[in-house]
Amino acid sequence: MQLPSEGRVDDLRQELAGRSAVEILTYAASLFPEKAVFSTSFGIEDQIISHLIFTNNLPIKVFTLDTARNFQETYSTWNKTLLKYEKPIETYFPNQQSVQELLLNKGPNSFYESVDNRKECCYIRKVEPLNRALAGQHLWFTGIRAEQSANRQEMHPVEWDEAHQLIKVHPLYNWTWDQCWEYVREQGIPVNPLHKQGFVSIGCAPCTRAIQPGEDFRAGRWWWEDQSAKECGLHTHGTHDGPDPVVEPITSTTPAPSN
Repeated sequence: MQLPSEGRVDDLRQELAGRSAVEILTYAASLFPEKAVFSTSFGIEDQIISHLIFTNNLPIKVFTLDTARNFQETYSTWNKTLLKYEKPIETYFPNQQSVQELLLNKGPNSFYESVDNRKECCYIRKVEPLNRALAGQHLWFTGIRAEQSANRQEMHPVEWDEAHQLIKVHPLYNWTWDQCWEYVREQGIPVNPLHKQGFVSIGCAPCTRAIQPGEDFRAGRWWWEDQSAKECGLHTHGTHDGPDPVVEPITSTTPAPSN
């Protein structure tokens, strides 16, 4: 079995260039048998990737992070996905003691009070469980698309994740929002109903809202903060330690109409 390394990234970028999403998943996973995982939060991009993994019986473990603050619509989509594909989705929860201490010391809504508090909550509920989920893995697939934000446009379809010492691949990196909707309609993929209510990026219920036409894809996340902090810590990249660049508006944000 090959071991992941930063030096392998350039070669893999060339090998995966021009391939379809399912070809990317299939080929990349074949390089790291039993060490390839996909993280889903049940948004439209993640539902597409789960569909490709499950219908093609790819050797990729699918997991999710249950922050205990998710929308009911997200749980409903999760359940529909299990019923449709009859495939397991592993679940990682926050450390119970850490959540208890956070609530005891700062209450249930401390994330509204400062960026530091919000990042603390994100770390406890998302980042630390993710670290456990990725421990010992070699390849991590995500639903990141370049169109989602200026920060993500600076990423690459294949990256080296220094923090987790693994290769990170985004099979839908060059897909558009409209392409995603066209595909889920064609394939009959379960979709989070919040998308049709104007939600583009869906996270924890207290921290996510619908967006308006002309707003960027990340405007619905932590909207009470300025535009310089729109990541929770799951998808940092490179050696950049400062704030993310200001996100420019993207015009194609209107959710697809109901069928």
